[in-house]
Amino acid sequence: MDESPDFENLVANYYEPLYRFAFSLARDEADACDLVQQTFYIWAAKGHQLRDTSRVKTWLFTTLYREFLESRRRQTRFQHVELETAADELPLAPPVSASRLDTAHVVETLTQMDETYRAPVTLFYLQDCSYNEIAEILQVPLGTVKSRLSRGLAHLQQLLARDIAAGGQSA
Repeated sequence: MDESPDFENLVANYYEPLYRFAFSLARDEADACDLVQQTFYIWAAKGHQLRDTSRVKTWLFTTLYREFLESRRRQTRFQHVELETAADELPLAPPVSASRLDTAHVVETLTQMDETYRAPVTLFYLQDCSYNEIAEILQVPLGTVKSRLSRGLAHLQQLLARDIAAGGQSA
């Protein structure tokens, strides 16, 4: 196994070509700098695992490219939208209903729900369990957890809306 290259020499030798490659992908100076920095960060954390040090250049460029693709996937999934431009798409929530909700009432309303839906909703929202943890706790498949959460939350919202409409909750 070859000795890992010196980090400072690696940066000195590859920063400029990596930056040019990153800039050609991202077309933005700040994003290109971030990609190069992330690539060297990953090298600092995982570079020692590279067995053939003659492949350092390939490893760095491949890592940078993968980071670029992942950043684009993240941007696609979590697009930045100004609140003013999306105001028409937001659901209408009357301020009265939001101000009238309190934790005790929500927990009390949860007790009115069927156990099938109450357990996953409680574990997710009140106990901060992940989907996988809930699946393990309830011994059901992951897809079942997701559907029960979705249905349980919809049912809870209906119950809370009904209470608010009936004036059954104290402010």
